[in-house]
Amino acid sequence: MENIYIYIKLNCVLYIYIIEGSLEVKLPTIWTDEKQRWSRRIEKRREEKRSEEKRREEKRREERRRDETRKDETRRDETRREEKRREEERREEKRRGEERRGEERREEKRREEKRRREKVGKLRNTVFFQ
Repeated sequence: MENIYIYIKLNCVLYIYIIEGSLEVKLPTIWTDEKQRWSRRIEKRREEKRSEEKRREEKRREERRRDETRKDETRRDETRREEKRREEERREEKRRGEERRGEERREEKRREEKRRREKVGKLRNTVFFQ
Protein backbone atom coordinates (compact mmCIF):
# COMPACT_ATOMS: atom_id res chain seq x y z
CA MET A 1 0.00 0.00 0.00
CA GLU A 2 1.14 3.43 -0.84
CA ASN A 3 0.84 6.25 1.56
CA ILE A 4 -0.31 9.48 0.03
CA TYR A 5 0.06 12.68 1.90
CA ILE A 6 -1.89 15.79 1.02
CA TYR A 7 -1.03 19.14 2.53
CA ILE A 8 -3.64 21.88 2.53
CA LYS A 9 -2.93 25.36 3.81
CA LEU A 10 -5.97 27.31 5.02
CA ASN A 11 -5.74 30.66 6.84
CA CYS A 12 -2.26 30.02 7.97
CA VAL A 13 -3.38 26.87 9.63
CA LEU A 14 -1.79 23.75 8.38
CA TYR A 15 -3.90 20.66 8.19
CA ILE A 16 -2.33 17.36 7.27
CA TYR A 17 -4.48 14.57 6.01
CA ILE A 18 -2.96 11.15 5.81
CA ILE A 19 -4.72 8.86 3.37
CA GLU A 20 -3.68 5.30 3.16
CA GLY A 21 -4.47 3.17 0.11
CA SER A 22 -4.39 3.66 -3.62
CA LEU A 23 -5.59 6.66 -5.48
CA GLU A 24 -7.64 5.71 -8.51
CA VAL A 25 -7.58 8.18 -11.36
CA LYS A 26 -10.12 8.12 -14.11
CA LEU A 27 -8.69 9.41 -17.35
CA PRO A 28 -10.86 11.33 -19.74
CA THR A 29 -12.47 9.18 -22.42
CA ILE A 30 -10.56 10.87 -25.22
CA TRP A 31 -7.26 9.65 -23.76
CA THR A 32 -8.41 6.06 -23.45
CA ASP A 33 -9.83 6.15 -26.98
CA GLU A 34 -6.51 7.44 -28.33
CA LYS A 35 -4.65 4.76 -26.40
CA GLN A 36 -6.91 2.09 -27.89
CA ARG A 37 -6.35 3.53 -31.35
CA TRP A 38 -2.58 3.41 -30.84
CA SER A 39 -2.82 -0.13 -29.50
CA ARG A 40 -4.79 -1.20 -32.55
CA ARG A 41 -2.26 0.44 -34.88
CA ILE A 42 0.64 -1.25 -33.10
CA GLU A 43 -1.12 -4.62 -33.22
CA LYS A 44 -1.95 -4.08 -36.89
CA ARG A 45 1.72 -3.33 -37.66
CA ARG A 46 2.81 -6.43 -35.77
CA GLU A 47 0.30 -8.54 -37.68
CA GLU A 48 1.47 -7.04 -40.99
CA LYS A 49 5.09 -7.83 -40.09
CA ARG A 50 4.14 -11.40 -39.17
CA SER A 51 2.20 -11.92 -42.38
CA GLU A 52 5.03 -10.36 -44.43
CA GLU A 53 7.58 -12.64 -42.77
CA LYS A 54 5.29 -15.61 -43.34
CA ARG A 55 4.94 -14.65 -47.01
CA ARG A 56 8.74 -14.32 -47.37
CA GLU A 57 9.28 -17.71 -45.73
CA GLU A 58 6.72 -19.31 -48.04
CA LYS A 59 8.44 -17.69 -51.03
CA ARG A 60 11.81 -19.07 -49.86
CA ARG A 61 10.31 -22.55 -49.48
CA GLU A 62 8.78 -22.34 -52.95
CA GLU A 63 12.12 -21.27 -54.44
CA ARG A 64 13.86 -24.19 -52.69
CA ARG A 65 11.22 -26.59 -54.06
CA ARG A 66 11.68 -25.18 -57.58
CA ASP A 67 15.46 -25.50 -57.27
CA GLU A 68 15.12 -29.11 -56.11
CA THR A 69 12.72 -29.82 -58.97
CA ARG A 70 15.18 -28.32 -61.47
CA LYS A 71 18.02 -30.36 -59.98
CA ASP A 72 15.91 -33.52 -60.21
CA GLU A 73 15.00 -32.77 -63.82
CA THR A 74 18.65 -32.10 -64.65
CA ARG A 75 19.68 -35.40 -63.04
CA ARG A 76 16.97 -37.24 -64.98
CA ASP A 77 18.05 -35.60 -68.23
CA GLU A 78 21.68 -36.50 -67.57
CA THR A 79 20.67 -40.08 -66.76
CA ARG A 80 18.63 -40.30 -69.97
CA ARG A 81 21.50 -38.91 -72.03
CA GLU A 82 23.90 -41.38 -70.41
CA GLU A 83 21.53 -44.30 -71.08
CA LYS A 84 21.07 -43.16 -74.67
CA ARG A 85 24.84 -42.90 -75.13
CA ARG A 86 25.33 -46.41 -73.71
CA GLU A 87 22.58 -47.77 -75.96
CA GLU A 88 24.28 -46.18 -78.98
CA GLU A 89 27.59 -47.72 -77.93
CA ARG A 90 25.93 -51.15 -77.61
CA ARG A 91 24.38 -50.81 -81.05
CA GLU A 92 27.68 -49.69 -82.55
CA GLU A 93 29.50 -52.60 -80.90
CA LYS A 94 26.84 -55.01 -82.16
CA ARG A 95 27.13 -53.58 -85.69
CA ARG A 96 30.92 -53.90 -85.59
CA GLY A 97 30.62 -57.49 -84.36
CA GLU A 98 28.21 -58.33 -87.17
CA GLU A 99 30.57 -56.71 -89.70
CA ARG A 100 33.49 -58.75 -88.35
CA ARG A 101 31.46 -61.95 -88.49
CA GLY A 102 30.33 -61.10 -92.03
CA GLU A 103 33.91 -60.38 -93.04
CA GLU A 104 35.06 -63.63 -91.46
CA ARG A 105 32.33 -65.54 -93.33
CA ARG A 106 33.30 -63.92 -96.63
CA GLU A 107 36.96 -64.70 -95.97
CA GLU A 108 36.06 -68.30 -95.14
CA LYS A 109 34.03 -68.57 -98.39
CA ARG A 110 36.99 -67.20 -100.37
CA ARG A 111 39.29 -69.78 -98.82
CA GLU A 112 36.78 -72.54 -99.54
CA GLU A 113 36.45 -71.36 -103.15
CA LYS A 114 40.22 -71.21 -103.51
CA ARG A 115 40.60 -74.74 -102.14
CA ARG A 116 37.88 -76.00 -104.45
CA ARG A 117 39.54 -74.35 -107.48
CA GLU A 118 42.89 -75.76 -106.52
CA LYS A 119 41.32 -79.20 -106.18
CA VAL A 120 39.59 -78.89 -109.57
CA GLY A 121 42.82 -77.60 -111.13
CA LYS A 122 44.75 -80.52 -109.78
CA LEU A 123 42.14 -82.85 -111.10
CA ARG A 124 42.39 -81.35 -114.59
CA ASN A 125 46.14 -81.65 -114.64
CA THR A 126 45.97 -85.19 -113.46
CA VAL A 127 46.30 -87.88 -116.07
CA PHE A 128 44.38 -90.97 -115.38
CA PHE A 129 45.87 -94.22 -116.54
CA GLN A 130 44.05 -97.39 -116.84
